[in-house]
Amino acid sequence: MEEKASIVNPKIEELLEHSENKFTLVIEAAKRARQIINFQKRLGEGLGGVAPMRLEDISRKPLSVALEEIAEGKIEYDRSEMEDAE
Repeated sequence: MEEKASIVNPKIEELLEHSENKFTLVIEAAKRARQIINFQKRLGEGLGGVAPMRLEDISRKPLSVALEEIAEGKIEYDRSEMEDAE
């Protein structure tokens, strides 16, 4: 059977293996992408940051990097942290 082309790489199914549900996945990806964006801004200002990245990832889209990190199991979401903020 031929596999359909996907816009999202890694695939949603693979990402959901590392997340509770698709809503949590969106929050995880958005938070990590924001960390990456802030890190890149600080690099431009010469300050560095707290979200370490591989040098080859700096020229890539932050959301793509975040989704790949989730698929690799590098990102874990702590729901209690979110509940404390509310």
